[in-house]
Amino acid sequence: MITLRLQRKGRKKRPFYHIVVADSRAPRDGRIIERLGRFDNVSENKELTYDEERIIHWLKIGAQPSHTVRNILKGEGIMYKMHLMRWGKSEEEIEAAITEWREAKEAKAGDDSVSRKAQQKELLKAEEKAYKKQVEEKAAAAAKELERKKAEEAKAKEEAEKAKKKEEEPQTAAGEIDAALEADKKSDEEETEAKADAEPEEKAAEEASEPAEEKEEAKETEARANKKAAEEKKEAAPAKEKTEAEEQKADADDSSDEESEEKEEAKGDSESSDEPEEEKKADAEKEDAKADDDSEEEKEESGQVSTDMNANEAIDHIKDTPLDELKGFVPDDEDRVTVQRAWESKQSD
Repeated sequence: MITLRLQRKGRKKRPFYHIVVADSRAPRDGRIIERLGRFDNVSENKELTYDEERIIHWLKIGAQPSHTVRNILKGEGIMYKMHLMRWGKSEEEIEAAITEWREAKEAKAGDDSVSRKAQQKELLKAEEKAYKKQVEEKAAAAAKELERKKAEEAKAKEEAEKAKKKEEEPQTAAGEIDAALEADKKSDEEETEAKADAEPEEKAAEEASEPAEEKEEAKETEARANKKAAEEKKEAAPAKEKTEAEEQKADADDSSDEESEEKEEAKGDSESSDEPEEEKKADAEKEDAKADDDSEEEKEESGQVSTDMNANEAIDHIKDTPLDELKGFVPDDEDRVTVQRAWESKQSD
């Protein structure tokens, strides 16, 4: 079977083809019957030359083109011309149809070129839009990531602040307690200072308001003390006289016992009979003074009492002596307010 096919020519990686008529059983580069044209699709211009009359001749006798050659002939309008000739069209009609077909093809090629440019522009626009969209998405994602990081940092800061507050709460509570204690101490000190400042005024007022009876009692106690001192002096004088008399008696006893006994009896009788009344009174006063001294010694042994002193002396004694030694100093029958306040302030201190 005779075929219209392409025969490879040229060099390595730079081929071109011949359009030939050959037997289908012959090899590609084997013996050919006729060469009909040349086809070069490697160059920029894509060169194509052919003999239209000889191609139509071989097609009329029944030669079958290969797939590639058929496409080339379709593109050149030869296959369309063969179709019109089979339909019995005249040459004028065939030429008119071919010219019309070529014009339509050129117009379509122009439209295709324009559409391709538009497509290219649209493609570029679409690519730009897609790129802008990707950039915006990336920016939005970065902004979201930044916001998330900021939120995490803020949350971490809040947690850290909460932890610090929890750690500082006991310290602040302790500080508040210390501040409260200090405030209480200050208030107590102010109260004590106010009391100390008010005590002299109260003492002066109480001393001024003390009744005349207390003053009289103080005077009586002073008079009693003076009397006791005078009695003690009187007691000391007869005691000296007695010691001298006893010494003389001892000397007389050495001479003779009998005489001394008689003298003593006579002396005792004389003393008992001739004792003056003044000496009796002195003896009675001595006995009273001894009883008073005994009572005072008992009081001193048992401890002083605030009622035996005036208000100022009792207050000074309370301030100057320690608290352990003041047990029982202020009795229950103490009515003076200043003494009681001094005693209470001493206990509070």
